[in-house]
Amino acid sequence: MDHSTAPVLDALVAYQAQDQLPFTPPGHKQGRGADPRVRAVLGDALFDADMLAVSGLDDRTTSQGILKRAEALMADAVGADHTFFSTCGSSLSVKAAMLSVAGPHEKLLVGRDAHKSVISGLILAGIRPVWVDPQWDPDLHLAHPPSPESFRAAFAEHPDARGALVTSPTPYGTCADIAAVATLCHEHGVPLIVDEAWGAHLPFHPELPTWAMDAGADVCVTSVHKMGSGLEQGSVFHLQGDLVEVDTLASRADLLDTTSPSVLIYAALDGWRRQMVEHGHELMEGALDRARRVRAAIEDIEGLHVNDRDDFCAPGRAFDLDPLQVFIDLSGVKFSGYDAADWMRRHHRVNLHTSDHRRINAQLTHADDETTTERLLDGLRDLVAHADELPPAPDIRVPDPASLRPRQVTLPRDAFFGAVEQVPADRAVGRVCAEMLTPYPPGIPAVLPGELLDRAVVDYLRSGADAGMLIPDAADGSAATIRVSVHDVDAD
Repeated sequence: MDHSTAPVLDALVAYQAQDQLPFTPPGHKQGRGADPRVRAVLGDALFDADMLAVSGLDDRTTSQGILKRAEALMADAVGADHTFFSTCGSSLSVKAAMLSVAGPHEKLLVGRDAHKSVISGLILAGIRPVWVDPQWDPDLHLAHPPSPESFRAAFAEHPDARGALVTSPTPYGTCADIAAVATLCHEHGVPLIVDEAWGAHLPFHPELPTWAMDAGADVCVTSVHKMGSGLEQGSVFHLQGDLVEVDTLASRADLLDTTSPSVLIYAALDGWRRQMVEHGHELMEGALDRARRVRAAIEDIEGLHVNDRDDFCAPGRAFDLDPLQVFIDLSGVKFSGYDAADWMRRHHRVNLHTSDHRRINAQLTHADDETTTERLLDGLRDLVAHADELPPAPDIRVPDPASLRPRQVTLPRDAFFGAVEQVPADRAVGRVCAEMLTPYPPGIPAVLPGELLDRAVVDYLRSGADAGMLIPDAADGSAATIRVSVHDVDAD
């Protein structure tokens, strides 16, 4: 296939050259109706490229097949059988994949470290989750992807499961043994879905963790906007093999997708594919080399420690690690990741990604250079030099894994859509949660609808919120009150 072409971008150029006149949405009509103050900020080029995909970029019958050609090129670039573009982020893509594998009341094995979008899929579809516990590091208070042995045990107990879903890489950059889990699924004749939202770059360099399709996954969901050059909400999902029908996956995506997709997002996905086919290895080589130097420089800052394979990858922990996710342990400087991230933004205008009670994270990509990394390092050095200005890390009551794993007593859908009431957190202990309570980032729910709230998890959320943890999807972000089911089930 000719990867020097970019069908969506080429069609944009042709549309503009033809002087087409739209009497269709969008109502700004290539920016003519946009407020000049908005155009001054966003630029005329953005509005000029914002058009309908059909009866705009392509004709009413999509006879030019522009999107299909762009998706076929993407599939060829990464070795998938089929690829679909999404302008609604991987949150849509992973739901479409789940609905293609399991239906209402059918079982799906799901790693309990799943993103909230997976939980939303369970709620919408009425799928019965069989939770597979992550591998918990009790010293670092960190969850890594579930082991193949855990999936094997889940299949033994639930042989009627319709498939499995694993998140890899996690937001902490740690990876599952996807090949082993895929082999296990295929022994049972069912598909494996991999939520690889953080892995858009993985196919393009052999030193990176093996990407899901190469490891044997059936469906792989990728957020190009996270680690690639896509615009926000730009996602692709890939399919291979015959355990999931391509028409089924397409129809589930159509059920959830917008009928007004953004050509801007399509164009960025299309252009990123061309960029990576032509220059991906070189770009990733540079990013990996830069990451090695940044990691070494941070390690030289007194009080800071960069988590590496020795910390994250071992028996009982993660299978592999993406080195572009630079996690910095702050236990040597005694202040919290929340306060450190706020200080860096306030004093150096450096925005870090994940922060928790003891870590901060700098996400590196091929877009970084010496200027950006030096600014990061200068900020971190200054952070440590002003350590006495930051308050000591508060006591967040992180419970042991067993306590931080509430028991599922009813379907997530039933609890979420049932009658609910808002009660003080202390009175929520022993009740069935009716909402997602998700520390963000990284966006992995601590409690799900249908799970039984216990004292340990309530104390964790309350102390975390007091320390600066964000819980944005809760009805009460302070966790002072919690939404629970009115008709609690018999927990026994």
